[in-house]
Amino acid sequence: MKQHYFVVVLAHSLHGRLRRIHIPHQAIYVVVAMALFGSVSLFGMVSSYLRMTWKVANYNSLRNEVDTLRNRYQALQRDNDEKKQELVRLELMASQVSVAFGLQRKLAGADSIAAEGPLVPTYTESVAEYDFLKSAKFSRLNHEYAHQWQKNVIPSTWPVNGRLLSRYGDRTDPFSGEGELHPGVDISAGMGTPVHAAADGVVVFAEYMNGYGKIVIIDHGNGMTTRYAHLSQFEVVPGEEIRRGDVLALSGATGRVTSPHVHFEVRRGGIPMNPMQYLNRSLTMEHVQPDLPF
Repeated sequence: MKQHYFVVVLAHSLHGRLRRIHIPHQAIYVVVAMALFGSVSLFGMVSSYLRMTWKVANYNSLRNEVDTLRNRYQALQRDNDEKKQELVRLELMASQVSVAFGLQRKLAGADSIAAEGPLVPTYTESVAEYDFLKSAKFSRLNHEYAHQWQKNVIPSTWPVNGRLLSRYGDRTDPFSGEGELHPGVDISAGMGTPVHAAADGVVVFAEYMNGYGKIVIIDHGNGMTTRYAHLSQFEVVPGEEIRRGDVLALSGATGRVTSPHVHFEVRRGGIPMNPMQYLNRSLTMEHVQPDLPF
């Protein structure tokens, strides 16, 4: 049986000779099949490349969007932290103004190192509050008179002789791990160490406060106050006149602490100030230590 084939005739341009080439049908089919396979493979490669290019572009767009959202979240978080700190300052200022004008006897509300919680007075506390408000006018007059003979009203001495454990300013809360404003300094002191007044003044608060534990607050006049916290025992009472260097209390570990020390704050108009700008006047090298968690 004869095989079917195609004939290709080639003619020489100079000699005029003719040459015939026999090409079987199977060879033509193989060439066509290979051409189709090559076309399909090339189309697949091009499609894969285009699809991969689209995915990369889409991934980059999503990554940029995630980075933008992360930056916005961090900015909102910083703004929220700043608003919280400002709210704490305003609440403290409102509380101290209320105490200064005899509107309440205890400081209430949240502090930067205090757990927030409402104070609900009992019947006994209500009667005591009434007696306190009734004598508020006399207390204010006596308080103003006391400031007339005070001279050393600027905090300039350390309440205890110890190492500086934690500085004033932003830090990481050792309990929650979140950022916070540390409104004072922490000074090392063994249990029962005498705590001295940093300046002349009048004791306006000597009780337990959430977060601070047992705390003494002294009013030095002109809107300046100092705080001495985490105490174990009081040596003064509200309304008592204090001279710089007098013993106020004994150090301890009450309130929100992990070890005994003295937390010391200086406030002007209710706003926490950096105590180091006052304590530097009597600072010695033995006080300077690396920051440690309180």
